[in-house]
Amino acid sequence: MPNSKKIVIDTSPLISLVAALGDLSVLESLYSEVIVPFEVCQEIQRGGANRFAVPEFEQATFLHKWEKPLNIPAFFTKLLDYGEAAVIQFALNEGIQTVCIDEVPGRRVAQLSGLSVTGSIGILIRAKKEGYSFSMPDAIEQMLKQGIRLSEPIIKVALEQT
Repeated sequence: MPNSKKIVIDTSPLISLVAALGDLSVLESLYSEVIVPFEVCQEIQRGGANRFAVPEFEQATFLHKWEKPLNIPAFFTKLLDYGEAAVIQFALNEGIQTVCIDEVPGRRVAQLSGLSVTGSIGILIRAKKEGYSFSMPDAIEQMLKQGIRLSEPIIKVALEQT
């Protein structure tokens, strides 16, 4: 699990962390700068049918929400959704080493691009190890209740490491 001062984050980890903990404050305690590319901001603010996590995202004033779209190469947009592609491209453009992406294809492309990768569970594990107070079993249960898919091996790792 990468330890970094800056991180560029995708949509699904933002939603997952709100599901797990009720807000995004854990990010502020772990990173000096949390960057949300324009494309991710757009995805979050569209909010789906129930607008889950939109209020928490809008209230998280510590997030650095980028206001301009990126020029993303077709290579990335053919392989990934715009949020993941934007996270990787932004990190590469700005020389930021760590990205937070949950989906396997995005994680693989980020790693192949030379970036360090963490995800929502990685952030929860790091937070727990650094003294952030919450119940990992409860956080996982809340994520699952919101329809967030977690594999059994990921759940096992999260429970074993905390």
